[in-house]
Amino acid sequence: MIYGYIRVSTDHQTTENQRFEIERFCEKNDLKIDSWIEETISATKDLNKRKLGRLIKKVKKDDLIIASGLSRLGRNLLQIMSILHHCMDVGARVWTIKDNYRLGADITSKVLAFAFGLSAEIERNLISQRTKEALARLKSEGKRVGRPRGSSNACKLEGREKYISKKLGTGSSKYEIARRLRVHRDTLTKFIEVNGIRPAASGA
Repeated sequence: MIYGYIRVSTDHQTTENQRFEIERFCEKNDLKIDSWIEETISATKDLNKRKLGRLIKKVKKDDLIIASGLSRLGRNLLQIMSILHHCMDVGARVWTIKDNYRLGADITSKVLAFAFGLSAEIERNLISQRTKEALARLKSEGKRVGRPRGSSNACKLEGREKYISKKLGTGSSKYEIARRLRVHRDTLTKFIEVNGIRPAASGA
């Protein structure tokens, strides 16, 4: 399958120029687009919310995605590398016209795939490191880090102390109570300990 991928960021932009570019490229290279994927969405949106994300999940070996440029695939390097790395992993090809990239199954592409994967991993590590450093700085300044008190699943249990006490009094297990309240058993156990909840006397 050969896919033509077109993306614009706003309704004020037109897809015609990109389509023309891709059609002219295909004509020169004796190719025919089997399916067009067009969307009006910012590249900053999560890939899973984009048509491109659905396309990436279904491409197979020897499939070809043609786009006018790499910038149509994603806004940042990490996102673009992730897309290209996945496609090359399954044996699909990605060609761009303006950048003149031909990423496929040849040795050059395999080297690039390794480089893309390594670069993406390095970028993720750098992001993680910057986050840790920022949290450490905030902590050193005496500022609260992490979730605010009551923002976790424990907030679901607030006001249910009597219910929990009554259930414990009737012999219900913590697992069963947690399941009914839709929280993890560990969350319930911690809530019981923090609030000093005891099993209610029979008949209470």
